[in-house]
Amino acid sequence: MSTAPGPANRDPQPPVGIDELLERVRAGYERIEPQEAYEAARAGDALLVDIRYAALRERDGHIPDAVVVERNELEWRLDPWGSHRLPEATSHALRIVVLCNEGYASSLAVQSLHQLGLLRATDLIGGFQAWREAGFPVV
Repeated sequence: MSTAPGPANRDPQPPVGIDELLERVRAGYERIEPQEAYEAARAGDALLVDIRYAALRERDGHIPDAVVVERNELEWRLDPWGSHRLPEATSHALRIVVLCNEGYASSLAVQSLHQLGLLRATDLIGGFQAWREAGFPVV
């Protein structure tokens, strides 16, 4: 019998459904509405990061000046210590607003960014669709 630390020796966590997981994740930070995201980006106080895949951006357009980083590259591109970081990823103090299509995947992405120490990361309630419905710029 092995006594080495590892997954087999941890107390098992009961499984949760995605709705409960989202609720738990979102309880750990404050999400923002499109108006606040627009004002923060316009003032230079936040970096908007669009994690939608190419087909959605082609279909619906994109937000001018938002940085496009598909979800599978997000951590590597925003980690200020990472060798593959974006030029904008200068500090753990950077305020990042992640947006996906409707505001679900972005919440899980924010949790991952928080684990990297990007504690000012948040996401847009309702995602790109809410941004567009609010009448903010889309090209």
